[in-house]
Amino acid sequence: MKKQLLTLGLAALFCLPMSAQDVKLMGVAQSMRTNDNTQLEESEGYLGWCQELNGGVGAAVFLVRNGIYSMTWDGSTLSTPVHEPNLKKSDVVSGGVWNLENAQAVFDWNQLYGNSGSVYVDGKLVTIFSRDESSTTDEELFNLRWWDAKTGKKLYGTTAPKSLNAENAGLSYNMQDGKVYGLFYLTEAQLPEDITSDPEYFESEADPYQESSGTDAGYCLCEVDLKTMTITPITPGLYYQNFVAFAINSEGRAFGITSGGAAGYVADDGKQYNMDNQLSGAQVYEFDLATGMYYANATHYTDESGEDAIDYTPCFQDGTPIPGTGYSSQYRTQSACFAKSNPNMLYWNGYYNSGKGYNDWGSWGSLSDKEWKTNHKFDTCLYGIDITTGECTRLASIPNRFTFSCLWVDGDDCSDGSGLDIVPDEAGISDGITSVNAKAATANEIFNISGQRVNAPQRGINIVKNGNSAVKVITK
Repeated sequence: MKKQLLTLGLAALFCLPMSAQDVKLMGVAQSMRTNDNTQLEESEGYLGWCQELNGGVGAAVFLVRNGIYSMTWDGSTLSTPVHEPNLKKSDVVSGGVWNLENAQAVFDWNQLYGNSGSVYVDGKLVTIFSRDESSTTDEELFNLRWWDAKTGKKLYGTTAPKSLNAENAGLSYNMQDGKVYGLFYLTEAQLPEDITSDPEYFESEADPYQESSGTDAGYCLCEVDLKTMTITPITPGLYYQNFVAFAINSEGRAFGITSGGAAGYVADDGKQYNMDNQLSGAQVYEFDLATGMYYANATHYTDESGEDAIDYTPCFQDGTPIPGTGYSSQYRTQSACFAKSNPNMLYWNGYYNSGKGYNDWGSWGSLSDKEWKTNHKFDTCLYGIDITTGECTRLASIPNRFTFSCLWVDGDDCSDGSGLDIVPDEAGISDGITSVNAKAATANEIFNISGQRVNAPQRGINIVKNGNSAVKVITK
């Protein structure tokens, strides 16, 4: 087993009183299954053809469910997520007359989706959508989009190649240094040479003859400049845990959450325990943003072969062990956040279970899809994790089984008021992507305003790339 990357804590915890009263959580809807067995990305209805959209070229308008939603936790109950803004069909078109502002918003919601991560920063959003590699070219694997978090209006969109390595398990703003960090999914071959050239890079303590193959994939803590999409690895190696969420509090403390694997035996208190009667399931890790390594305690023991070995257990900065959450959550996109005013409560949008439990025959295994209404297979929850103790509580089930690719607290987010500019200039993002990947674009690539490649300029605004530069062109 490869050596985990870690460091021991130095600082003591400073505890603040916690309050979960009247917290309005906002999120970018990722997926769900509702009681009528529909999926979030399915259309709510074709509204018609709006000729005024796309610079007069026209576009078909569908009202879809994905977008920005809000829900309120009052300390005891959680409200049903509501679309923000909550537009109805009649708000978009009525009697054949289009409300162009609402039509454009609804048209853009089709792209407001972040299956490879998204983040809120001071009133703006960035969503990262990755396409199926088998159905697209490497040069267009990622769709990157910037949004106004209040109105849902798209501000900028473009595509990026596979080499950008933009897939992540969560992004978060750190108010202590004004930067954005995330856990990005990389391979060893994609780490910087100054890391992999280190003679001690990922040398295994359990097996000194085990060497890095350059093909393993895992997570690496990175700093990201959202305006240019420059992603800078920090961790000197990769983590192999199944991270599903990441968040930084107002004190600059960073935490990652794993999925917890398959759901295990559930005790009377509703939590899972291992054979040693210790909480199991999803695990919380605290990271040092300077080194990219997580805090852990090392325990020496003798393995089955009689050799000395080391076991690492996650801990807080002061060395206090972090217990398991007691809950398992499916390995899919999830999210977490802190309120700026409460740095000790980590809100986590996870799954109710990992799709497993006791079936009708009393055997442990995958739960039936047909019984999802009663066995909770696709249910989602709001969890609260007290980072002064590590205790995790299932606060409430989320109506309609919503999951979110990012969460933030309305009016109380760590990034609010920062003034951090994350929206690219007219040609900035194209330059940023090509320079990061040192890969020149094909001459005279043409994209429409939605970021889709086209064979010829369309009427309205087009983005034309030539080499490492890009310009906006208006075609009449």
